[in-house]
Amino acid sequence: MGKLSVDFGMINSDNIEQLQPYLCSYIITKKTNENAQQQQQQQLKKINQACFPVAYGDSFYRDMAKKSDENLCKFAYYSGLAIGAICTRVEPIPDDPNGRSRLYIMTIGVLAAYRNHGIGSKMVESIMEYYENEKDGKLSTVDEIMVHTQTSNVDAMKFYMDRFGFEKGELVENYYKRIDPPHCYILRKKLR
Repeated sequence: MGKLSVDFGMINSDNIEQLQPYLCSYIITKKTNENAQQQQQQQLKKINQACFPVAYGDSFYRDMAKKSDENLCKFAYYSGLAIGAICTRVEPIPDDPNGRSRLYIMTIGVLAAYRNHGIGSKMVESIMEYYENEKDGKLSTVDEIMVHTQTSNVDAMKFYMDRFGFEKGELVENYYKRIDPPHCYILRKKLR
């Protein structure tokens, strides 16, 4: 199946016929009607259940609808099927005396059958592009991007460090509840 192109944007009746094989679309925004929000929440829940050893509660999905920036949370599609998703938020950097903030990748996952085709990379790249376009605007207080990665997940660490220049930071013991090992590393990349 090789590398496949990813297009970003909203699906609507005007462009549905022009879609590339893979497409990332904005997800779960305040502007989305309630029925569409529920459908997107269910799609995200199914992707997360298939990709992660931890279960996210319903409050996670409701919060995505209330707080998400449509440019930071996206689905990847193939033939109309959601096959991956990335959920990122802006959060304050704890104890920063200047009130600076960071992008935090809460979840990123691609269904197993679609991995190793550059889809995860395209999703992260889209977040980085959004940052570059908004670093002097909406994201002017953002200094870094960060993700927690389970200590045993060597592939994820390699993905972030080799492809995007993240650095392995401190070990957080007992970060995860109900999975083994429960520890994670903080991976971060300075953006400024």
